[in-house]
Amino acid sequence: MTDMPEEKHVLNDEPIDDEIAQVLRAVQYPANKDALVDAAREAGVSNDVINVLDGLPEQDYADADAVEQLLGSNGGPGISA
Repeated sequence: MTDMPEEKHVLNDEPIDDEIAQVLRAVQYPANKDALVDAAREAGVSNDVINVLDGLPEQDYADADAVEQLLGSNGGPGISA
């Protein structure tokens, strides 16, 4: 019996979509919503991810954890890779 756990990037001990993790790691913080969306476009991630990031509140984010916490409460479910 082999258990092969699905590999996911982890931020703040919560699994998140690989594409979002890729974007959050590429951004220079502090970053605002526009910087996150621009980084997502530059990374070539899916339109779903860009739309989720574009739906974030207009504010400065201190680090990836700040974005991830907001996505976990508002936008996380429904993102498919």
